Amino acid sequence: MLATVLTCEAIVIALAIPVAISVQHVSGALAGTVCGGLAVLCLLLAGLLRFPWAVAVGSAFQVLIIATGFMVKTMFFLGVLFGLLWVTAIWLGRKAENAEAR
Repeated sequence: MLATVLTCEAIVIALAIPVAISVQHVSGALAGTVCGGLAVLCLLLAGLLRFPWAVAVGSAFQVLIIATGFMVKTMFFLGVLFGLLWVTAIWLGRKAENAEAR
């Protein structure tokens, strides 16, 4: 589930690039670098989730996603929404591990 959250985040952040440029009048270089870089990092992190440290990095990464709201205001809301999805996925994963251990 965590990989799915990160993959969906990558899509949303990539789609925020043209919004930042056309609606918020952010320079194309800045929007492409920040949002494009975060989208690539989301996908890389999704592939690294087999390592225990990647969940902690992904949790910290959610703050960066929320911070993209300074470029595209809607990303404040979407960042919080994805953060809640991230926390829910961690909770459900631990619940499933505990049920499996019993």
